[in-house]
Amino acid sequence: MAYDKGLAQIMRDDLSAVIGFSEKKMFGGSAFMYAGHMVCGIHKDGAMIRVGKDQETDAKAFEGADVMMYTFRKMGGLIDVTDVAFVDDDRRAIWMGMAQRHA
Repeated sequence: MAYDKGLAQIMRDDLSAVIGFSEKKMFGGSAFMYAGHMVCGIHKDGAMIRVGKDQETDAKAFEGADVMMYTFRKMGGLIDVTDVAFVDDDRRAIWMGMAQRHA
């Protein structure tokens, strides 16, 4: 699967000063890990962010976030974020804060 290298660079820039984050090639794209747990994955149309089931409803309340589907089934605890929503610094910071707390 192709992924958006520009979105991956935004994530790298956001996380460059945060201790405990790393990047790993996964699923044909780029995944970002915190303390060994995947928190975000970049794909060709945006990103998937692992916020956890307890924060999923709150995370989806923001424009640009929806259920994460994989092979026609819902992936609980993950949200799918459009590329337009992902480049919004404020929304991305909220989602990544949720992901970091979940990890």
